Amino acid sequence: MSLRRACVIGHPVAHSRSPLIHRYWLKEHRIEGDYVREDVAPEAIERFLDRLGERYVGANVTIPHKEAAFRKLKRADPVARALGAANTLWFEDGALCGSNTDVYGFSAHLDESLPGWEKRTVTALVLGAGGAARGVIYALLERGVRRIAIANRTRARGEALARQFGEKCTVMDFAELSPRLAETDLLVNTTSLGMKGQPSLEIDLLPLKRAAAVYDIVYVPLETRLLAAARARGHPVIDGLGMLLHQAVPGFERWFGVRPKVTPALRALLLADLGEKERR
Repeated sequence: MSLRRACVIGHPVAHSRSPLIHRYWLKEHRIEGDYVREDVAPEAIERFLDRLGERYVGANVTIPHKEAAFRKLKRADPVARALGAANTLWFEDGALCGSNTDVYGFSAHLDESLPGWEKRTVTALVLGAGGAARGVIYALLERGVRRIAIANRTRARGEALARQFGEKCTVMDFAELSPRLAETDLLVNTTSLGMKGQPSLEIDLLPLKRAAAVYDIVYVPLETRLLAAARARGHPVIDGLGMLLHQAVPGFERWFGVRPKVTPALRALLLADLGEKERR
């Protein structure tokens, strides 16, 4: 394989901005390579992964294939094993290896946006109980957060997540949010509520601790109603675009041998592509 190529695998996948990110870094580092989209239907994913190495040095994996990709791994790192999902694939001695860099992306963007956040965060409140919530909770526990409350519209999914991560996690219904907000240091939305085309996330932030930070992993729109309301109250806010950018770093390093940086210029490129403007 003379030209090193990687791809993002999903279904659908046309919306993915990953090619824009990786091609920017390829050009920046003057690397002869490419990064493309591969739309693979669920019934074809196993066969596609079996032959991945014939065309690509590795891949990113997005919805709905992260769990299927994990099951095909010959070697999984601790994060992928803990989450049961892989979003970054590469080869070592011909064996398919994988990780889940969503955890890294979440933490790295939080570190960049709010240095020292972990020293001020005793209690976090996570909205949602899907795959994104698993990654966020793993990252929070890894950084020493002592208490994590999980709020999900389907309580049973929240309870399953709490059992997976242990005694530091508790579960509540959305109707029970108000008293918990008063003791929350970091509020994280991992649901699709507030995303373009989805219903808004309706939360009254009045009880939220004044020093609390608010992180929304949605990045279209860049500033959701949740972030706009938090900003208006003076809370530090973190949008989801930085998580998207930072989670791409480890894969690029694996495939192309250079560790890239997330820069203001790259962020500006993505914002322009999304038709968004920076909020300050």
